[in-house]
Amino acid sequence: MVEALTLSAAGERAAGSLDRPPRHVLHVLPGFGVGGIQVRLARIVNALGRCFRHTILSLDGDISCRERIDPALDVVVESLAMRGRIVARLDACARRIRRAAPDLLATYNWDAIEWAMANQMFARVRHLHFEDGFGPEEAVRPLWRRGILRRLALMRTAAVVVPSHALERVAIDRWQLPASRVIHLPNGVEVGDFRDTPAGEPLFARRADEIVVGTVAPLRPEKNLARLLGAFNRVDQPSVRLAIVGDGGERPMLEMLADGLGIADRVLFVGAVREPQRALALFDIFALSSDTEQMPMTVLEAMAAGLPVVAVDVGDLKHMLAPANRAFVVPRGEAALAEALAALVADGGRRHALGRLNRVHVSAKYPFARMLEGYRRLLGEPA
Repeated sequence: MVEALTLSAAGERAAGSLDRPPRHVLHVLPGFGVGGIQVRLARIVNALGRCFRHTILSLDGDISCRERIDPALDVVVESLAMRGRIVARLDACARRIRRAAPDLLATYNWDAIEWAMANQMFARVRHLHFEDGFGPEEAVRPLWRRGILRRLALMRTAAVVVPSHALERVAIDRWQLPASRVIHLPNGVEVGDFRDTPAGEPLFARRADEIVVGTVAPLRPEKNLARLLGAFNRVDQPSVRLAIVGDGGERPMLEMLADGLGIADRVLFVGAVREPQRALALFDIFALSSDTEQMPMTVLEAMAAGLPVVAVDVGDLKHMLAPANRAFVVPRGEAALAEALAALVADGGRRHALGRLNRVHVSAKYPFARMLEGYRRLLGEPA
C-alpha cells in the first residue's frame, strides 16, 4: 500500500532555470521519521530549493519528518512497504524506480540495499548510496554476509558517501569498495541557529544552583542510555540532574532502571523535541553513551550550542571535538564515563572554556554551507 503526501504542486521550475526542469532525485530511506539522517536530508532539501524536485520513499511507514520540509518545494513523500520473496521485491523496486524516472537514485543505509541491487540489475539510473552507520545488530561485530552483499550491490554505484573517517575505512577495507568511489562528506551544522536562547517557554524548569547533564537521542538499544544512567548514578552530587531528550521503545525500560537505581527523582525524561536548541540551551554538559555512532549530528549541535561533551569513544568523536575536549572521550563503560562526568561537574570554569572552544571549532570545521556544497556537487545541481 502506498500513502502519498504531495508537499507542493508539481511542475515548479528552478529559480533562474526556467528553461529546464529541475533535476528529480528519488530518495529511498529505511524510514522518514524524525532522526539524524532524516532531519539532515530535510535541511538539505530545503536549502537546495527549486533546482531539484524530490520523491522520498519511507520503507517503514513513518513519514513524520515530512513536516520539516518547506511546503513551497516540489517534494513528494510516500510510505512504501515491500513484501514477498527477494526476486519479487527486487522486481517491484526496479519497476518503482523506472516509473519515477529520476535523474538520480539516492539510497540510505543497509535497509535500502535491495533498491541498490535492483537498480544495478534492472533499472540502471545514476545512483548514490549514503551510509551513516550501523544498527544494534552490527554495533558489536561485523556481519560478513552484509559486507559481501554491500560489495555486490554497490559495485557500480557512482559513489558511496560516508560522514566519518571510521566508516570510510570500513567501506574500503571491509567492504572492499574502490577508494576512488568512497566519498567522505562530513556533516555540518548552522551554528547561528544555536547561538541565541530559544524563544518561548523552556522545556523544563531548572534551579539556578543545579548542573544539568543532558543528551538528545532516540531511545533505541544502540544508544545504550542504560550506560548513561549507570554512569550518572556514580556521580555523587545531589545538585546534578540528568535530562534525556527523545522518545522510543526503550523508554519504559529506562524509566524502570532509573527507579531501580534510586535516581528517578534526578532523571527527567523530556520526550521528543522538534527544535534541539530548546533542550541544549538548558544543558551544562552534553553526554553521549552509544555503542555505535559515526559523526552524530547531536554532538555537532551541542558544540554549536557552546557545550562541553562527555562521550564514549565511537566513530569520529575524538576528531570532531575541539582538541581540549578530547580528554573527555573515554573507553566504553560506566566507570570511565562517570569519572569524566564527575570531573566536569566539579569544574565550572573548565565547562565554560570547553564549550567556547567547541563552538569555535565546529564553526570553522563543520559549517552547514560546506556540507551543502558537497551535496550540490554530488546531486549535480543544474548550471
